[in-house]
Amino acid sequence: MCTSIVVNKKKTLAGWNLDLKDMEYRVTARPEGVYIEINDPAEGWMPLFGANSRGDFVGMPTCWPYDAASDPKEGAENVILLDMDLLLQRKTLDEICQIVSRRPVASVPGLTFMGALSDAEGNVLHIVPGHGFLKYEKPDHCVLTNFSPFGGTEAAHPLMGRDRFEKAEAMLKNAKSDFGTEDCFDVLEAVSQEVCPTVVSMVFDVSERTVYWFEDRLRQNMRSYKLG
Repeated sequence: MCTSIVVNKKKTLAGWNLDLKDMEYRVTARPEGVYIEINDPAEGWMPLFGANSRGDFVGMPTCWPYDAASDPKEGAENVILLDMDLLLQRKTLDEICQIVSRRPVASVPGLTFMGALSDAEGNVLHIVPGHGFLKYEKPDHCVLTNFSPFGGTEAAHPLMGRDRFEKAEAMLKNAKSDFGTEDCFDVLEAVSQEVCPTVVSMVFDVSERTVYWFEDRLRQNMRSYKLG
């Protein structure tokens, strides 16, 4: 499910709650990036979320309910591969923007992953397979949860994330100018989940190139890693 936020105040900060059930994950810290990896039965450990030393951040919320428009199509780019290309520094955010402006983007059969990408300047790219993309030039703040910003179903669902979106928006709209790492964690803590549990909460201080995270909603067990 998940919640992704980017905040451009005195600092540029990216925040991420990974909400996950019945899947194996791990956090791997290296000079080139701090990755949250998922153990895929076919591909093995895949670095899907996190920060890199260039200043990019990648989140990938699941759109819920599933949207058939995101199913693979001939000639479409795969959102997971695009996200990994940014995280692993194989492409820049601008290059990915150019790709999605020219070609359709798809997810995997039966599951709608979205892209929540940002760069060192605080620019944000939201990719919604089957519908398009939205680019934000250094917004004051930006939030993506589990429903498409292009609209669609209005059906109520406990995992859709409208409540989390509205709560995060309200907190960030009134955020102080010196909004910092702890403030970012306050927002993530306010929108953490138990039904589909929040297993990792992560904040990336872009200017410091430092990643902070804790697991299982245990903020007292905070860890940090400086990239580069």
